[in-house]
Amino acid sequence: MSTDMRTHSIHEIRRYGRRALLGAALLAAAPWAQATDGYFSHGYGMKAKGRGGAAVATADDAFGGANNPATMAFAGDRLDLGMDVFSPRRESSRNGLGPGLDGTSTSGRNWFGIPEFGYNHRLSDQFALGVTVYGNGGMNTDYPGGAFNCGQGAANMLCGMGRLGVDLSQLIVAPTAAYAFAPNQSIGIAPLFAYQRFAANGLQAFAGTPGLSSAPDKVTNNDHDSSTGAGVRIGYYAQLNETFSFGATYASKIGMSRFSDYAGLFAERGKFDIPSNFGVGIAWKASPALRFAADYERINYSDVASVSNPSLVPAQLGAGNGPGFGWKDINVWKLGLEWASSDHWTWRVGYNRSDNPIRPADVTFNILAPGVVTDHLTLGFTHTFASGGELTMAYMHAFDHSVTGTSILPAFMGGTPAGSERISMYEDSIGIQYEWKL
Repeated sequence: MSTDMRTHSIHEIRRYGRRALLGAALLAAAPWAQATDGYFSHGYGMKAKGRGGAAVATADDAFGGANNPATMAFAGDRLDLGMDVFSPRRESSRNGLGPGLDGTSTSGRNWFGIPEFGYNHRLSDQFALGVTVYGNGGMNTDYPGGAFNCGQGAANMLCGMGRLGVDLSQLIVAPTAAYAFAPNQSIGIAPLFAYQRFAANGLQAFAGTPGLSSAPDKVTNNDHDSSTGAGVRIGYYAQLNETFSFGATYASKIGMSRFSDYAGLFAERGKFDIPSNFGVGIAWKASPALRFAADYERINYSDVASVSNPSLVPAQLGAGNGPGFGWKDINVWKLGLEWASSDHWTWRVGYNRSDNPIRPADVTFNILAPGVVTDHLTLGFTHTFASGGELTMAYMHAFDHSVTGTSILPAFMGGTPAGSERISMYEDSIGIQYEWKL
């Protein structure tokens, strides 16, 4: 390699590293919450969000690290920076347990800003480097205290003191490398470096009941704790002909270090890994102005004991087989339609349908994390300026959905399940993104 070529390569790697750090800093500086497909987002990148999240078989932005890293081989040189304003509305109610325990509570945390960042650079006609920075979350609730009475004075809905809720945020930095091994086919890989933080408040009843937790001082009100971990996403992309493209992607489980300050709450002494997931997608260009995209995704919440273990098991909180949120694996279908009305305007509409991960038997624990929505309608557009830059906006509405089940609160106090509880949620989000062609 010549001196000029070596100098150019070092410069490109340094620029790549600086932009990766910029993207990580933008997301780390802001709290976020998402609870659409479980606690995954319905889509990553505003173009995907406008078409119901479908993105595995499209190559029109720099969010391949979250969608399909192989698409980055055909995404071109670009920098995408966006912000989503997300508003989940959560409500929980109980009846049949008598005065003091029956009632309704509404979460007060309703607005979250979610930045996202993508960068891609083609080193040659075959090879591209990039980075995607994105977030997951959704267990972000804040119910008022003092509205219930569990026999010892004013309490929150789960018989603890003060406000009740949890706060989970996940930041993932995904450097990408994509290689076009044929004129219309590519493979890609994205190491996934994850950081997450968590806090729980108002769960004193679970900490104070003798024998309920393996570490009673590690259950609640310990401020935020953090953990880190790593995994990998791989992908394949093919432009089958002038009208059809296909993509497939798989992300491994991300093994995270423990939340040591919550070792008495989460199973496996505070473990909270990020589950594996995989997806396939197609895109069909019906005409020069009209494109249809469809994805199928599978999210394997059963990978994570603290998420998938049933909430009523004969084991202590924090034990290896201890109670969890009872979430099941889910299937997600994403459908989107794009119409280019001119060289400067593209319009999108989409629909996202996911399974509800929460069973009726686990409603009590999921008062903390009522991720029950299933149906999402999306709209969006992109305006392309004369300079080549693009302004994209996307809107999402997740329709109200609820789950009702028998309350297991009496069981944690030494009795048997009784009465009923209902959790419900609906959501809205609106986002804006600007894309620079580099």
